[in-house]
Amino acid sequence: MSNILVFAEHFHGKFPKTTLVALTAGKEAAAKMGGECHAALLGKGMDALANELAEYGVKKVYVADDGSLEHYVADAYAVALSQIAKDKGTDVVIGTATAVGKDLLPRVAVRLDAGMASDITGINDDGTVLRLLYAGNAVATVKFESANKVISVRATAFDAAKKGGKGEVEKVAVSLDSGALKTKFLKFDETKSDRPVLTEARIVISGGRGLKNGENFTTVLEPLVDAMGAAMGASRAAVDAGFVPNDLQVGQTGKVVAPELYIAVGISGAIQHLAGMKDSKVIVAINKDAEAPIFQVADYGLVADLFKAVPEMKEEVEKLKH
Repeated sequence: MSNILVFAEHFHGKFPKTTLVALTAGKEAAAKMGGECHAALLGKGMDALANELAEYGVKKVYVADDGSLEHYVADAYAVALSQIAKDKGTDVVIGTATAVGKDLLPRVAVRLDAGMASDITGINDDGTVLRLLYAGNAVATVKFESANKVISVRATAFDAAKKGGKGEVEKVAVSLDSGALKTKFLKFDETKSDRPVLTEARIVISGGRGLKNGENFTTVLEPLVDAMGAAMGASRAAVDAGFVPNDLQVGQTGKVVAPELYIAVGISGAIQHLAGMKDSKVIVAINKDAEAPIFQVADYGLVADLFKAVPEMKEEVEKLKH
């Protein structure tokens, strides 16, 4: 029997969809491994969030409410989360493979002397987990040999948890030696946008090297993005060329998305990019090269000059809105 501890990441007083995905994975793991699913919440002034978290069907919510945890810092969070796991007899720690999850969970694994499986896509009845290899072209079954386990979950691999049931909230004290911590929070420079968050948007429109420069992202692609209420993404080639910042990158080394509609504009479809968006419900590709690999995964393909097609699409979308 294995008890599960889900790390509940939060941002601006809310749980992102990625946290709800981790809760679903945690509850599924508990059901298959015969234990209970608990959650850990770290931060300052966590009462409201703790009560909300308890409504997602976890048995207990352990809350470490401490001023030194007000902002995410890897050192402090790793100490706190591993302490909770040890004190509460947790065998498995689960979180989502977000930027924070990728930074935090390996540190926790070291502190717990645990084996770790990263970016998993499934959990088997025997406790083994599934993870993709070679940009999704192979699936590995991973068996843990350690008593303790740390798992990060791909953000698109499980459905978001729904509210149901009411768990118990328990405040816990963690011992944080500020002198032993090697890093401290200075400031957070947030990129602000009125568009939906890339990893949570229903519609994502991504541009590639075919847009030729950053100005065309602004003048050609952005009007369609805004007309459709979409999030904007980009291929690695476009990011590496300096057209857009890297927080827009979709792919194996960027963000993994699975929106209801994904529109790839001027993207050839390198395997690394496909790994980050091929779970999208409907994929539309616009490319002047009829042999581009993106058309092999697209539900709808348009062989056309994007500089003509995208403005026409924007006009048609505007007509439908009136």
